Amino acid sequence: MPFSMNIWNVSDDGLVEIHKTKLDYEGRLEEWIAQDPSVLGMELLLVGRQVPTEFGGRIDLLGIDREGDLVVLELKKDRTPREIVAQVLDYASWVRRLTYAQIDAITSAYRGEDLSTAFGKFFSEGIPEDINANHKMIITASELDDSSERIVNYLADEYKVNINVIFFSFFKHAEGELMGRAWLMDPEEVQEKAETRKQQAQWSGYWFVNAGEGEHRNWEDNVAYGYVAAGQAEKYSRPVKKLTAGDKIFAYLARL
Repeated sequence: MPFSMNIWNVSDDGLVEIHKTKLDYEGRLEEWIAQDPSVLGMELLLVGRQVPTEFGGRIDLLGIDREGDLVVLELKKDRTPREIVAQVLDYASWVRRLTYAQIDAITSAYRGEDLSTAFGKFFSEGIPEDINANHKMIITASELDDSSERIVNYLADEYKVNINVIFFSFFKHAEGELMGRAWLMDPEEVQEKAETRKQQAQWSGYWFVNAGEGEHRNWEDNVAYGYVAAGQAEKYSRPVKKLTAGDKIFAYLARL
């Protein structure tokens, strides 16, 4: 059944349901996200808005994450559920071929500074060496029909496509207005499935580990003591935990 969100106000007298509103919030949502992408619950640098594609359409919002992967954000607005699913797939087919120079040009036009500078300011670290190796698709909507939700789930589950839906529901009560957010699928699970598909397609039998060079480790120690490590965030240490005894590893330093 289609996703539905309900909210209740908790008081001494019990629960009082706060009713949804049908005001035109989807038209305003793009502006809210553009001003503060954190409302998505993601660490995302926006690099473009209403980005024209060679197919004639315009991507509502284009972002890049810490790993250097592009994120296509499409808002349902007045489009039918089927139209928005087809639209985001069509845009992704264009985004996946963008070169660094093209992404840099899009970023400069939107932010007034080049991609590397904008990335460094936002994430407080240098831009990854490999940009746009993968991409994500996110549909934002107040609701989708059951059929469209099944299509998105099917693409993510069966074909490991990195596609998801963020639902924003709007509510109005005596003291003001509220907005709620929920994902159709756990974004970490969708990401892991997409990474599994990539590994299956390109697996060579060898692991490649960027050993890192900084405050917590250095290359000389790696060589002297024969180890690799990762830390400072779960997303870095989680892949290393997949290693087992006997695995073959190529350790390297990015940018050297």
